[in-house]
Amino acid sequence: MDLLGSILNSMQKPPTASEAQKTAMRNHKEACERKQKEEKIMINKFRQRVEDKISNFIKDGTKPYLQFDSMDQMYRSIIRDVAETAGVQVISFGQEGIDRYSVIYLKDKGPSEDELTVRRNGGIWDDEKALEMAKKREFDKLAQQEDVVERGKKRKNNEELSGMFYKQKYAHLIGQEAALDAAHKTNVNKSYGEVPSENKKDQRSIEQTMADIKAKKMKKIETDKLLDVTENV
Repeated sequence: MDLLGSILNSMQKPPTASEAQKTAMRNHKEACERKQKEEKIMINKFRQRVEDKISNFIKDGTKPYLQFDSMDQMYRSIIRDVAETAGVQVISFGQEGIDRYSVIYLKDKGPSEDELTVRRNGGIWDDEKALEMAKKREFDKLAQQEDVVERGKKRKNNEELSGMFYKQKYAHLIGQEAALDAAHKTNVNKSYGEVPSENKKDQRSIEQTMADIKAKKMKKIETDKLLDVTENV
């Protein structure tokens, strides 16, 4: 016998499993197989219930949606698979691992914006909530219309007040009636600025204009002479 053979023969052989250990291992394996079989049966039953519910929902055609309870992702995936096979919509709401649930809709009757908003915010959607949201939408619409009307009134009032500025500023100098008349003319002639266009026209004839200029010159000459005499005295 060679050296290697003698060494191997001298080594202690691994202990063999006892009958009790073999029995325990066999029982554990059978338990795992039995559990897997039960889970498979349970999943198949769940799938069948989902198929029946979705089928009845499609046949009825009057219900706005079909809502399932919150459940784990594995079961929601079964619902999604059945829904896609049946040709309907499926949307999930809620937080994963807490209260996430699936809702089924017909292809041509999806959820409204109000329903999506409520469900995504964690709210409960029902007929009462739908009525509440419809009233809120109508209220917001009326408020917006009133806001547009109010802005129009303010703009109109500002335009009227800008025309009355002349009256308010000079009423104590030219009198209330004259100031009011001037303000009215200013509003009518907005395209010509703050002064009425008629006031800008020179109503004098050429002869009258020349006479006025000559009279101003004669008056200036007389004033200058009077000043010279006063200084020489």
